[in-house]
Amino acid sequence: MITTDFAPGSPCMLDLGAPDVPAAAAFYGAVLGWDYEPMGDGEEMEGGMFRKDGKIVAGLGKLTEEGARPAWMIYYSVADADATTRAVERAGGTVRVAPMDLEQWGRMAQYSDPLGGQFAVWQPGETKGVDLVDEPGSLSWTELYTSDAAAAKEFYGGVLGWQYSEMQMPGGEGTYTLITPAGQPQERMHGGLMEVRKEDLAPAGGRPYWHPVFHVTDCDAAVAEVTANGGSVQMGPEDAEGVGRLAVCLDPAGADFVVLTPAQG
Repeated sequence: MITTDFAPGSPCMLDLGAPDVPAAAAFYGAVLGWDYEPMGDGEEMEGGMFRKDGKIVAGLGKLTEEGARPAWMIYYSVADADATTRAVERAGGTVRVAPMDLEQWGRMAQYSDPLGGQFAVWQPGETKGVDLVDEPGSLSWTELYTSDAAAAKEFYGGVLGWQYSEMQMPGGEGTYTLITPAGQPQERMHGGLMEVRKEDLAPAGGRPYWHPVFHVTDCDAAVAEVTANGGSVQMGPEDAEGVGRLAVCLDPAGADFVVLTPAQG
């Protein structure tokens, strides 16, 4: 489970790059019950924060990078963004955004892993991360689809210190790698990575990609809101033994995410 003490290496925040900020705000409001709080003055909605029951759950910003696809960016907590940047470069990754201070809130950087999967880190200042996780309407898991699980494990283990354990997928569909922050017990697992076929990476142009899993109280009802508000469903809803009921979705701009109603107990 993800908790808000944000041990080093654990997901601590996320934001969405969207071509149409008002449309994205309306979509996720309908699907996840989020309220959107724009930052700054003026009529143009260029970015802000999503809240659930008054608590920050994610960020939203205008997609400005030429050729970039709409997508969620997941940030992992680190003690030193500059040291992490050097580790990324030594391990063959690419620095997309060099470490930079965001006023008093913290220090961030964005990267690509050696196969092209994009992720980010956050060195906390006054802001440690989002206010709500592992509750309905908030982040409950992170997941990487990659063409080379062994290479991904080596890279992220070296950069973020992750610990791994393996489980077999139902129906002989391969191995799923579970991720736990360094030095933390298995109860603190926060994500997984899975090797998939090249064609399964089409949403990211053939590159590996991370996506968030959001906790919802009723997966089927959430999927109905996805489709009613212009999104689409790639897989599900379906039951995963020991996990819960889930569906892989795309928002109207094509950003992928998962909704999950966790199994009881």
